[in-house]
Amino acid sequence: MKPYKFILSGGGTGGHIYPAIAIANELKARFPDAEFLFVGASDKMEMQKVPQAGYEIIGLWISGLQRRLTFDNALFPLKLMSSLIKAKRIINQFKPDVVIGTGGFASGPLLQVAALSGVTTVIQEQNSYPGITNKLLSKRANKICVAYENLERFFPKEKMILTGNPVRQDVLDIDSKKNEALSYFNLDVNKKTLLILGGSLGSKRINQLIAKELDFLLATGIQIFWQCGNFYMAEYKRFSETENIQVVSFIDRMDLIYAAADFVISRAGASSVSELCLVAKPTIFIPSPNVAEDHQTKNGKAIADKNGALLIKENELDEKFESVFNKLIYDENLQKNLSANMKKLAKPNATKDIVDEIIKLVQRSK
Repeated sequence: MKPYKFILSGGGTGGHIYPAIAIANELKARFPDAEFLFVGASDKMEMQKVPQAGYEIIGLWISGLQRRLTFDNALFPLKLMSSLIKAKRIINQFKPDVVIGTGGFASGPLLQVAALSGVTTVIQEQNSYPGITNKLLSKRANKICVAYENLERFFPKEKMILTGNPVRQDVLDIDSKKNEALSYFNLDVNKKTLLILGGSLGSKRINQLIAKELDFLLATGIQIFWQCGNFYMAEYKRFSETENIQVVSFIDRMDLIYAAADFVISRAGASSVSELCLVAKPTIFIPSPNVAEDHQTKNGKAIADKNGALLIKENELDEKFESVFNKLIYDENLQKNLSANMKKLAKPNATKDIVDEIIKLVQRSK
């Protein structure tokens, strides 16, 4: 039998890229002879991250529609047509057994063309509130792997399966890595560590908040590990000169920083939420209000409503942050309850379960 061929598409942010890579790695572990191809947006971070993970990627000239009138919006019809034509060429030349989309600009045209060409397609929906692209693609998809319950109002119920989100496998066992982690990041073993996560692109509002609240935070006796994002590193790197503060643009060993952390302040992107449920450290979510359908607020609220995390909306930060943070770090019973409840929501077998579904579809179509 000829080796399987898989196309994966997901990008724009780490939240779309890393799930696609996790799925590819699991497929590769099961089918070492399989052929893999990624398709992304030609000017987005997947064009660097996917080759670093060892996979070939082709870029499409595609971007999303902006909420205001821009030159990019005027170009959108041309970009979409170009991407559909190129996606058709990719499908015809590579002849995949299945196409898997994890979200991002490029997955729309690619999965649409694949479905219309009769190729088996799988959507991996990470959010508790799907975007318009996946809602449209779901009509033709063969299977939709979701991370949250109660999505029947968006997707055909018979196509859905609750799997959770794929996560980096190295975060599944961090308990044994604490000492290694403290040494790797040169952290003080006698201080509690606050981890700040702004998402793969960084968060302007969280960075502004931390800069404003540094004296308050350091007065609690903690040390701070602050991921500010590439866009903001030039502005905030000076704070690394302050004792008990490290500022980085990107974290290369998430497993170790999770192991080192005692508390977390994070955006509520789908992948971050899924990883933090596995890690189960006391967490404050500060969702970005600037994403489609406000899905970060819905992601974070799904955890906070089950007492697995605390949540502060951006427009409430000035009035609520200090009181909520004090409650988090001084109330040990709260910390234990948050961690226990968060852990219950984790789905550690998500990647394997998604790949099981993909393999069933592929074998059925053979």
